[in-house]
Amino acid sequence: MNDAAGASPENPIDSRTPWVAKQLAEYLATDGREPGFRYGAPLLLLTYRGRRSGQWRRTVLIYGRAEGDYLIVASKGGAPSHPEWYLGLQAHPEAWLQVGADRFPVTARTASPEEKARLWDGMVKIYPDYADYQEKTERDIPLVILTPSAA
Repeated sequence: MNDAAGASPENPIDSRTPWVAKQLAEYLATDGREPGFRYGAPLLLLTYRGRRSGQWRRTVLIYGRAEGDYLIVASKGGAPSHPEWYLGLQAHPEAWLQVGADRFPVTARTASPEEKARLWDGMVKIYPDYADYQEKTERDIPLVILTPSAA
């Protein structure tokens, strides 16, 4: 595990959730060739700042693509609250992605209702459980658009 005092975009605090930590380690060791995920969904690493601490943190997420942007879904398995990474991106929209071996900066924003209506079905095709997650929660699950930016 990384030490919070030394956290940076290059040395973030990795998720301490055991199955996510395992995914992170496998992803980093193989430049994203592993781990495999359900339905063959593609994975990326998101490095973001904590909303209160400002510390850099890293997690693994399913992603899609649209018009040069990367798309992620703040589902948290259909839980009633948003995932911490989403709250962090709301507070600090500048983040980093690793897709395979490539690492680059992005700017995050929540899709508008019109954008979500257009993009949601594509994310459900990638990971069908998103539809079930939306049905089981009263909150509108955000779809996040990550636009690559200059370093």
